[in-house]
Amino acid sequence: MLKVLIVEDQQLIREGLTALLSLEKDLTIWGEAENGQAALALLSQRSADGNDLPDVALLDMRMPVMDGVAAATIINQRYPTINILALTTFDDDELIAQAMAVGAKGYLLKDTPCEELAMAIRSIAKGYSHFGPGIVEKMMGILPAVSTSGTSPRPTEEPMPPIPPAVAALTPREKEVFICIGEGASNREIAQQLYLSEGTVKNHVSSILSRLGLRDRTQVALLAQSISELSQPELSQPELSQPELSPSKESKSKIFKTNQ
Repeated sequence: MLKVLIVEDQQLIREGLTALLSLEKDLTIWGEAENGQAALALLSQRSADGNDLPDVALLDMRMPVMDGVAAATIINQRYPTINILALTTFDDDELIAQAMAVGAKGYLLKDTPCEELAMAIRSIAKGYSHFGPGIVEKMMGILPAVSTSGTSPRPTEEPMPPIPPAVAALTPREKEVFICIGEGASNREIAQQLYLSEGTVKNHVSSILSRLGLRDRTQVALLAQSISELSQPELSQPELSQPELSPSKESKSKIFKTNQ
């Protein structure tokens, strides 16, 4: 059973979420809190009593006393095994950027169907990410704008937004495939560039879609194109070493820096 902590200041919504999620056979409500401060107190008390921690914390981002952003920051510091899912009525760029910055693995609006909410909880508990419809586009909107020349940076006085944690958490090989998709490469072209079989590339693409909570290859490409403008080392262009030939067989497989 996956244990869920619900942190929501509106009692009616909090009780509604509890009732709906309790209908899912593989989910159980670990606890409820009306704000971030109450959630931290509950976590401290129950962990001190020897109780298991929740698998997922469902956090409203805007609450009195202590909001979801502040609560998520502290939860990630004190209880890193708890996965954060942001749930809010707001889809503004600043709030999404804040949620990403504090390590939220998912972001959903409160009008999300219960089926999708339950699916998001399951995905996040497994270490994947899940973003609701329209949120991916918002995520791309808070990344630096790309000019037609591809060289216009974000003004220096504005802080550079973070790479989404789910993207940074991709394996080295998945990051290479992610970048190639952003360049518009087909599976065959990616296979040739990375010296992989097309079947292996397809598996990586499927894994990327699942881990990023995206629906299709187009969303991956758009996100990769935007993130590539950040030029951060963890997403730098993959460098493949030159193929090495075995002294005994010239047809030996190539050796690469990335051994994923």
